[in-house]
Amino acid sequence: MIRIIKKKVEVSAHKARRVIDQIRGRSYEEALMILELMPYRACYPIKKLVYSAAANGIHNLGFNEASLFIIKAEVNEGPTAKRLKPRARGRSSMNKRRTCHITIVLKDISLDEYEYRDYLDC
Repeated sequence: MIRIIKKKVEVSAHKARRVIDQIRGRSYEEALMILELMPYRACYPIKKLVYSAAANGIHNLGFNEASLFIIKAEVNEGPTAKRLKPRARGRSSMNKRRTCHITIVLKDISLDEYEYRDYLDC
C-alpha cells in the first residue's frame, strides 16, 4: 500500500471532489482512462498524482501495475490566498483563490483477493 499527498493544489476542494468521486475504488488503469477523458481542469493534477503514486509503488515496492487499485482518495481544503482586486471609484474587493490537499492511497491486490472487494471504503 502506498500513500501520496499533494498539498496546495490550486483548485477548489469542491471541484476536485467532483473528479475524485469518479475514480475512488477503481483500478489504476481505469482511473487513468477516466481522468484522461473528463473535461475538468482538476483532472490534470489528479492524473499526475495517481501516475506518480503508481510509479513509486512499481519502482520502490515492486507492485504489479495490473493489480493496483485506488482504495482511498480524499480532498481537503487548503489555505485560501486572498488578493485585492481594484474596482470602480478607488475601491477594492477581495478575490479568494482556493486551494486543496489531495490524498490518494493505492494498494496492490492479488487475483485471490480481487473477488472480495468489500474492504474497499467507497
